[in-house]
Amino acid sequence: MPHYNRVICADGFTMSVQANESAYCTPRTNRATKYDEVEVGFPSDEESLLMEYAEEPHKPTDTVYAWVPAHLVTTVIAKHGGMIEGELPPGVALLEAPDEV
Repeated sequence: MPHYNRVICADGFTMSVQANESAYCTPRTNRATKYDEVEVGFPSDEESLLMEYAEEPHKPTDTVYAWVPAHLVTTVIAKHGGMIEGELPPGVALLEAPDEV
């Protein structure tokens, strides 16, 4: 089962982004060529763009976010200045960071 290293963004925001047969993702399989939805877990700070996917919204940094659209993860990373370290499952693209966050 693949495990992707934690994403670290330029502004210090971090989150786990996983996709495999045990994760809340689509497709729910190991080593897909592209994932449309992924599991986000344990972000370093509450992120409003992710909250509707939280399993336990009252614990935003201590919960899993299920079936998060890949394009939304891309947006979250860009919002936080881009990814400086970590790994993403196939299908989660990176965008240029906006000039202002």
